[in-house]
Amino acid sequence: MKTFLGKIEAKVDAKGRVFVPSVFRKVFSEEDRERIVVRMEADEKYLVVYPESVWNKQVLDLQSKLNEWDPEDQMLLMQFVGDAEMLDFDAQGRVLLSKRLQTRLGGDSELVFVGMVDKIALWGKSKYDEQFAVKAKLSERLKMLGSK
Repeated sequence: MKTFLGKIEAKVDAKGRVFVPSVFRKVFSEEDRERIVVRMEADEKYLVVYPESVWNKQVLDLQSKLNEWDPEDQMLLMQFVGDAEMLDFDAQGRVLLSKRLQTRLGGDSELVFVGMVDKIALWGKSKYDEQFAVKAKLSERLKMLGSK
């Protein structure tokens, strides 16, 4: 399985388009090279970029865990799916970010793409820098996880 790795900075142009880094585009399967699905992460710090096939699997997995007759479960599914947007790649490998998505990224014209194995986190650079200015000690976290 190919994975999304690394961190790459990019800029949003005046029309709201951004190049999805080629190193990430190369990871997309043939079937996922036409469009992506984007939604706000649950804590609203960044956007999550899904290859369409990963999104479809994620939604089916969530739906299978919910009771279709439970109104709260249905509201959760509706909110999760309703918050998502499908974005098509243009011939140059760019996607057009809606005004809503740009606003959710803090209106920042500088973005940071961060690989998350099967999906990508998309941050406004200022929010990313703010979030990671006070880093938790990675080595300590990894040691804790390793001892479990």
